[in-house]
Amino acid sequence: MVLLEFAMYPISKGESLSAYVARTLDIIDKSGVTYRLTPMGTILEGEWNEVMAVVTECFEAMRAECPRVEVALKVDYREGTESRLESKITSVEHLLGRKMKTV
Repeated sequence: MVLLEFAMYPISKGESLSAYVARTLDIIDKSGVTYRLTPMGTILEGEWNEVMAVVTECFEAMRAECPRVEVALKVDYREGTESRLESKITSVEHLLGRKMKTV
């Protein structure tokens, strides 16, 4: 199972990029992949091919409009484990004995 965090945005399209981010999130949301939006990126959870296909679709959509695209991508693979979006946070909260601020 993969947790994949990424941020993708066009270069030289001005200061406000929320329209591009919104289009990317539309693709992610319609994909059916489990995800979590954060202020600095989006985290996908699923099998390698599944999450990489979503990132590729987002890239291709943005590339169609933007001659230069920046992508920051981080991957955590752990064999056989599901629901890590929740369980990683729960584990830390359990160790600390209190809830943490999450998105």
